[in-house]
Amino acid sequence: MNSYGLCIVDNFIGNKIGDRILQEVKNIHLGGGMQDGELVCPTPGKNKSIRGDKITWVGGNEQGCENIGYLLTRMDKLIMHANGRLGNYKITWRHKAMVACYPGNGTGYVKHVDNPNGDGRCVTCIYYLNKNWNAKEHGGILRIFPEGKSYVADIEPLFDRLLLFWSDRRNPHEVQPSYAQRYAITVWYFDSEERAAAKRRFRDLTGSAGQESSAS
Repeated sequence: MNSYGLCIVDNFIGNKIGDRILQEVKNIHLGGGMQDGELVCPTPGKNKSIRGDKITWVGGNEQGCENIGYLLTRMDKLIMHANGRLGNYKITWRHKAMVACYPGNGTGYVKHVDNPNGDGRCVTCIYYLNKNWNAKEHGGILRIFPEGKSYVADIEPLFDRLLLFWSDRRNPHEVQPSYAQRYAITVWYFDSEERAAAKRRFRDLTGSAGQESSAS
């Protein structure tokens, strides 16, 4: 991470538990538990051309999500083991997991940055669940454009692969069009100081807006 801004761990959790996680994700998807992925600044009529996934949020303690919960515990242990050696970040918290499916109709997610405005997210972790994935046939590559580098990093969304990268402007990335169902679970870890500063900015902003509303 410190050298290249990203890290790949293959065979992260093993086929047996990986299969169970995949089945839980499929149950959520086929049971109608996912909605269209949202944009921070929606554009009427254009959202799906920018972002074409279906998502839901999972804490890991829901019924039928026990193996997803185990995956999140393993992710947490990895991050906490590396905490203090991941740049200058002090990681104390993460968001719920975003469980996502690109339905295979040629949609993707255009180039973007997870945390462009200092909201506290410092490490993005993505766990992939796609068996027998062939990028030439199925597409769906995650392409990272490391800031200031002359190269790109193309990551195939292979089964039981864990990808980690910095969440800020150092790693703009895109999901290229997928032509088969593509499943992934994404977790964001937060730097405590940056997150606290973001919350203060939000309080100041909403407080100022409330005062202006009262004055008018």
